[in-house]
Amino acid sequence: MTDRHDPAPYIDLKGIRKGYRIGTETVSIFADLDLAIAGGAFVAIMGPSGSGKSTLLNMLAGIESPDAGQLMIGGNRLDRMGEASRTAWRAHNMGMVFQFYNLLPMLTAAENVELPLLLKPLSGKERRLRTEKVLDLVGLAGREKQYPTRMSGGQQQRVGIARAIVADPGLLLCDEPTGDLDRKSADDILAMLGFLNRELCKTIVMVTHDPQAARHANRVLHLDKGEFAEERSAA
Repeated sequence: MTDRHDPAPYIDLKGIRKGYRIGTETVSIFADLDLAIAGGAFVAIMGPSGSGKSTLLNMLAGIESPDAGQLMIGGNRLDRMGEASRTAWRAHNMGMVFQFYNLLPMLTAAENVELPLLLKPLSGKERRLRTEKVLDLVGLAGREKQYPTRMSGGQQQRVGIARAIVADPGLLLCDEPTGDLDRKSADDILAMLGFLNRELCKTIVMVTHDPQAARHANRVLHLDKGEFAEERSAA
């Protein structure tokens, strides 16, 4: 599936094959998967459990490798990288937002957000300034020293988003980012993702089971049994 107006997609998967060994059998997840996503898109991926959504997201994150095929993001062939190279690529190019936030409870909001910057050649002052800036951007100015356990789910997810964008990656991968939130908090988080997409030009790929969440994207893909069974533009 190619964005017809973008001859050089930011994300480009061709002929992807992926399976898992279970006992003496290999269970195929993807047999021949193609996907192209333009830079600056906000894409929602929907589908039933077992359709391959999590596997696809893990491959886009460089956590898993395809068994065969081409996986290119931003001109980089992830399928040809070793684990160390993929880890370095991930630190500079990609941020992840998780359903259950994945915050460290013994660290403050600012300390959680600062973690990705510890891999960069920045001074402590530079790290603090970046951290304060993104916490302000997600509406948490003044809460730098608050611990996750004293925050609501929506506030914790804001910390998670701040952590995902603090290193200024081009790609955000979101795994059910509103799945643990009430509707109001979910809508606030989705509006924030829309802002990051529109105003900061982040390319966003979001896995979700929620049709209301998918409507915030500008492209919706339906994955079923390892294939894209349907594609439509979001209303």
